[in-house]
Amino acid sequence: MMANSLQATTTLHNGVKMPWFGLGVFKVSEGDEVIQSVKDAIRAGYKSIDTAAVYGNEEGVGKAIAESGVPREELFITSKVWNADQGFDSTISAFNISLKKLGLDYLDLYLVHWPVKGKYVETWKALEKLYQDGLVRAIGVSNFQVHHLKDVLEAGSIVPMVNQVEYHPHLTQTELHDFCKQNKIQLEAWSPLKQGQLLNDPTIVAIAEAHQKTPAQIILRWDLQNEVVTIPKSVKKDRIISNADIFDFQLTDKDMQQINELNKNERVGPDPDNFDF
Repeated sequence: MMANSLQATTTLHNGVKMPWFGLGVFKVSEGDEVIQSVKDAIRAGYKSIDTAAVYGNEEGVGKAIAESGVPREELFITSKVWNADQGFDSTISAFNISLKKLGLDYLDLYLVHWPVKGKYVETWKALEKLYQDGLVRAIGVSNFQVHHLKDVLEAGSIVPMVNQVEYHPHLTQTELHDFCKQNKIQLEAWSPLKQGQLLNDPTIVAIAEAHQKTPAQIILRWDLQNEVVTIPKSVKKDRIISNADIFDFQLTDKDMQQINELNKNERVGPDPDNFDF
């Protein structure tokens, strides 16, 4: 069943429903900027907001949620444990700080932000405990490659529900995506527009013109048709609304194929295997 509205959800392997589309707040300033963009998104019908401890804006996200007037249970809130806090006890403690900053009683999704060598397995075990204690509705990882996922599958008792990675037409990560599908791990895209670098791509521009849509809308629709959850970031109200206007058209098989063929395994963010944690 393909996403047909901004409230459409994918069902994670533990039965929790996660919106296919959400707002990311990476590099959105704490205070007015993040409060306004989250409120604009919620007002536009967004249900999913993705933040992280290291973004430094959890308090603003929490304030926007509190002031939005939307019941907490209708929203899907994600945060992540930062690298410096990894390890069992420190992860539990970091989670509690995030929860307090957000002003919430529970999170919908909590992720291990990066696979910090020698620590991510213990960190995962802390997430399992938070999940078993009912403080998080779903747990997952971010920036994990296949070999990191295998470590967690081997050492842990719960399969991650989500893997959030850099994903866009220049980085399609098909092997990782296939592995996630086989293990019922939902893939989620960060930086789906490659920080704007794909918006002038001639192939994408031509497809956009054919559908009378923007290049951004084409890429975000491509995510969904590839069964990838996507969380584009914007602080501009009109962009937040426009990004979500992708449920009234469908890319053809040929469109999908042409976009898939743009892959060059090129990242805009760090490589999880060569990252100075």
